[in-house]
Amino acid sequence: MKIGFIGLGMMGRGIAANLLRAGHELFVHDLSETAVASFVERGAIAVPSSRALAEASELIFTSLPTPADVLAVNGGETGLSAGLRPGAIWFDLSTNSVDVVRRLHKELEAKGVQFLDAPISGGPGGAASGKLAIWIGGSKSAFDRCQPVLDEVADQVRYIGEIGAGTITKLAHNMASTAIKSVMAEVLTMGVKAGMDPLSLWEAMRSGAAGRMRGFDNIQRFLAGNTEQSSFALRLMQKDINLALQLGRELDVPMRVCAAVAQDVHEAMSRGLGMHDSQSVLVLQQERAGIAPIAIPESEIKRVLAEG
Repeated sequence: MKIGFIGLGMMGRGIAANLLRAGHELFVHDLSETAVASFVERGAIAVPSSRALAEASELIFTSLPTPADVLAVNGGETGLSAGLRPGAIWFDLSTNSVDVVRRLHKELEAKGVQFLDAPISGGPGGAASGKLAIWIGGSKSAFDRCQPVLDEVADQVRYIGEIGAGTITKLAHNMASTAIKSVMAEVLTMGVKAGMDPLSLWEAMRSGAAGRMRGFDNIQRFLAGNTEQSSFALRLMQKDINLALQLGRELDVPMRVCAAVAQDVHEAMSRGLGMHDSQSVLVLQQERAGIAPIAIPESEIKRVLAEG
């Protein structure tokens, strides 16, 4: 199949590489010439614009940082919309806003093009390995047609419902994940200040009723004291939780706990931590508690995780 891919960043490059590996003819476009060149070396075809990519492709994927970026690659004389042909299908893998994906779906449907929101979860490692979730909203017939391709890049492909359903799922997931991490930072710092060893406390908590569901595990960078090296930048997490809170306001849904978490993220951003890992926000709680930085050896964290 002729597939176009825009956005060869931390998430996109792994997915695009898996499409190449599966034998598809892949057209690529990205702001980074280096990223494009690395794919051309592996057999992909570089195109000069989003429009040219749309003209060459039957199926299109975008993996971009913000809703504004998605709108930018779609609009204008050199945008996707100018080159999309009736019958084309576009899966947006970005974490977008509900209003943007619904607007694009409506505009493109009038041209005979199916736009589906398809945000992903699994991190750069999951994007590369295929251990990835894709939550999809939009045309069920378009999803069914493309599912074999989606299954080549992800092991958890789910059709959620009408346009926007995938985005709502992703925003709910990322907001909940961020809030849980913040709660873990609070209780761990409480325990450490009360005299507990952080490794012993975390390991013991994992054996309890809630811990056995493995909801306490996704704080490994914080536990290791390694939040400067990023797998998911704080600035992107702030974008996601702001979109979730915006949706809550639009629907008149109180989200008090989530709003408090967002305030901490705003403070961390104001300290210049935007390019650090999303778990860098948890360091604020460590400072407030007045404890020494937690720095569990990564070998010990891996041991605990391996033991189940």
